[in-house]
Amino acid sequence: ALIAEALGVIARSKGIAKIAEETDLARPSLYRALSATGNPELATLLKVLKALGLRLSVEPAEPAAA
Repeated sequence: ALIAEALGVIARSKGIAKIAEETDLARPSLYRALSATGNPELATLLKVLKALGLRLSVEPAEPAAA
């Protein structure tokens, strides 16, 4: 929920209406999904990230053994 909440702060600063339009998601749904208690689907997070010009990356926690 921490990532979703942080994205919510960014999305609100950019304008939820604009993000809603770019993602084809309803504003109330975005507010709910990106709240402290929200539980958004990965697809929703990815759409919001794209609309914000961000991307999610994953890397190993430990370096690979040589």
